[in-house]
Parts: sequence; structure tokens; C-alpha cells
Amino acid sequence: MTSQISLTAPREKSPRAKSPRAQSLRAKSPRAESLRGLGPGAVHLPGDARYDAARLPWNVALDQRPAAVAQPRTVAEVQQVVRAVVAADLRIAPQSTGHNAGPLVAQGLDDVVVLRTSAMTGVTIDPVRRIARVEGGALWLHATEPAGEHGLAALHGSSPDVGIAGYSLGGGIGWYARRLGLATNSLTAIELVTADGEHLRADAHRNAELFWALRGGGGSFGVVTALEFRLYAIESAYAGMLIWDRELAEPVLRRWAQWAPGAPDDVTTSFRILNLPPVPDVPEMLRGRSVVVIDGAVLGSDDAGAAVIADLRALSPEIDTFGRVPARSLVRLHMDPEGPTPVVSDSAMLAGFPDEAVDAFLSEVGPGSSSSLLLAELRQLGGALGREHEGGGALKQLDGEFVAFAAAMAMTPEMGAQGEHDAHRLTKVLSPWANGRSYLNFAENATDPRTGYDERTWLQLKGIRSAIDPHGVFVGNHRIPRLVENGRVTD
Repeated sequence: MTSQISLTAPREKSPRAKSPRAQSLRAKSPRAESLRGLGPGAVHLPGDARYDAARLPWNVALDQRPAAVAQPRTVAEVQQVVRAVVAADLRIAPQSTGHNAGPLVAQGLDDVVVLRTSAMTGVTIDPVRRIARVEGGALWLHATEPAGEHGLAALHGSSPDVGIAGYSLGGGIGWYARRLGLATNSLTAIELVTADGEHLRADAHRNAELFWALRGGGGSFGVVTALEFRLYAIESAYAGMLIWDRELAEPVLRRWAQWAPGAPDDVTTSFRILNLPPVPDVPEMLRGRSVVVIDGAVLGSDDAGAAVIADLRALSPEIDTFGRVPARSLVRLHMDPEGPTPVVSDSAMLAGFPDEAVDAFLSEVGPGSSSSLLLAELRQLGGALGREHEGGGALKQLDGEFVAFAAAMAMTPEMGAQGEHDAHRLTKVLSPWANGRSYLNFAENATDPRTGYDERTWLQLKGIRSAIDPHGVFVGNHRIPRLVENGRVTD
């Protein structure tokens, strides 16, 4: 069994939230007023009783204040909202959970209606075809449990409450990624409502160019109402955690950094230094401690799994939970925070991680560090992630050996400011090994989305965006621009 280590800190109000009175005094958009009472699905405007609850993204450290929030429940209601928003000369930001909303908020939301699909959570599993069909607001937990009942697994993320749509459109790195690749390339069909209110199906045969763009191109093309994706005959895996005190970070990180690039494709792991809070959710033996964690999964037999991690296990971890576990349990293996959480973060794609990078990493978060970061993480790439996926979409592979990710809790403005500073410091000291590319699903701050793609892919994405949304109705968190905007050719 895997150790149930929760990284969730006590919930508090967003550090940037204003009082209810201040929120109610915010001027309403006259154009948004035309949406009031629209159809059976709820529309909330500033000053309405439910606006403040409806506008909150998953990361409640962000002050997301759109012109309105719409919460349709059906495809027909989505179409109705889209047509009404376009008629009102406003724009639309599709959103399910609001993970990674930072880049969206940074763009400004005064003329934007956030369209939340969180009420659309239906899931159907076809065990014969090994295909899951999920509605646009479904979370990973909604799919992994019913798939597991049939001995099947999806290429899910590291948290059960991440929205499937946003995760999949942006790439998707899961515990089988080095064997099976990015989740986006296991999508077999996507249904969405376009800027003219039309409901389209995109797959390898219908709207194939749009299907290509959606697989890795993000949320700039329409409101996703359903996705279909492959499931895999994985009933269990050899998975778990190895945990050491932070004082042993140097030998553990050096061993892992040398082992990871040449490890077999059947294993996918991450390395983290965690500064665990002294809260009841954390097991007493780890409460308030700084520890090193390597977690991951191996596809194959127990003997094969033990052989793969033998070099890591030889470092005598204090806690070792690796063993045979049901595949459905892996959605909580990483113990990411669940539920609305105030977080600040930064990330970087790394071409490699030599001894000098180990030194730089440990100088910021290793033994003796006073960093405020809750976690400093390195995700293992390579394997199928580094090879072009045949028939894949706009994001066929990730050109790097590791992704670095740093995050801190932001329970107060002061905590948020310090956490941002420390997260940026970590990625800055790792910049000599960065390759200039971004994994946009981990880029939770304003980021040039061009860094997620090669030049040819970027140009193709802009062309498809221009064709499907010529008037720029949709606002993605990592926005793909049109070829011509406001009379100017975009770069």
C-alpha cells in the first residue's frame, strides 16, 4: 500500500480576495447584463450572491474576476451561452476546475465570461473497445474508478481532482508516460462548441486538422463538451514511494539523476524535496519534517519492478512502500493537494541534470535550506515521452530529460510573495540546463506559449485557430493567437 501523505494545508481565504462589499461594488459590464437569466443554466454577474463562489478557480490564490460566470449543464446550454456571449461582444474562457488559471488571469478578464463545465461530469466506459467517453467537466477520479472495475487504466495525472479536459488538451504526464507517452495522444475524439455555436466532433477522420491542434494545443479553439480516449489493460502496477530525511538529499539525488535517463521505459518516477507542514493530515512520523521522496510506477512483474528500482532502494530509504497496487490507486500516489488550494509556483524544462545541476538544486532546497517551498520536484521524462508519437497531435513529444516544478503555499500575501520568490530562484539557478521549451501544463504563470512548440507547429496552430475562431472569441490560459489580430500579423 502507498503511504497516505497529504500535502494539503489548512484552508483559508484567498490572500488576494476582497470583502463581499468591495466585490459587490465592482462595476458590472453593461454587455454582460444581457446574459442575466439566460436559459436554465446559471449565469452569475459581479454583485450576485453566487458570483464570488462561482468565479473561484482551483488555485484560490488567484483573484479571477470575469465579466460573468456561466455554468451550463448540457451541450445545448453551452451552445446557448456561446451564442449569447458572442452577441454581447464578449469573449469566453472555457474552464472546468480552474487548475493553471494564472496565465488566464494575467490576460485580464473584464470582457471575458468564464464558462465552467464543472456540472458536466458524465463518464461511460466501453470495456470491449477499451475507450472512455467523458464529458467536458469530468475529473480524473470520475474516470479511473469505473475503468478500474474493468481492469483498465487511463493515462491520468497525479491528482484525482484535475479536470480531464484541460490536462489532456495540454499534454498529460502520468505514471505510465515513459512507456505510453503523453495522454493527449491517446485521445481518439473530441467534441466541442465553436464560436458560431456549432457542436463539432473532431477525430482522425472528421475535422482532422482541428483534432490535431486540440491534442496539445490547449483551450483556444472552443468549449470541449466531451472527450474519448484509449484505456489500457493495466490492472495493477509495481508502485510506491521511497522516503529519506532531507539530510540525505545529496547522495539520493545524484543516484536518481544518473539512473533516470537510462532507466527502462517501463518506469516513470519523480524526485521531490518536501517541506511538510505540521498538520494532522500528515502522518506523525513525517509531520513538520523536510524529506526526500522518489515515487513512481513500474509496469511488469514484481521481480522486474524490484530490479528496476534496486539501485535506488540500495540507498536504504527510511520508508519504502513499493509493491503491487491496483492501478486505480495511482491517481493518489503523488499525494497532491485536493480541493481549492492557494499556491504559487514556477517550472522549467531541462535538457539534462548533470552533477553541477544537482549542486545548484541542493543549494536552494537541500540540507540547511530555509526555502519556503512546499515542494521542489523533478519529473523524469525520456522514453516514449521523448519520441515522436506516430499519428499524434500538436504535442507529439517533450524535448527534455526532466521537468522542474517548484510550489509553495500562499495562505497570506506575505507567504505568496516569499513563495514566488523562492520558486523563481530555483528555476533561475537551473537555467543553465534549461532548453528554452516549456511544458505548458506546468507553466502556471504568464508564459510565452510559443515555448511549448517548435516553429512549424506554432504556425500551424495559429492557422487553425484563425480558421476555427476568426474573431478571437475564445481565451485559453496559454492563448494560441490568430495569424492576423487587429490588422497585424502575429509572430
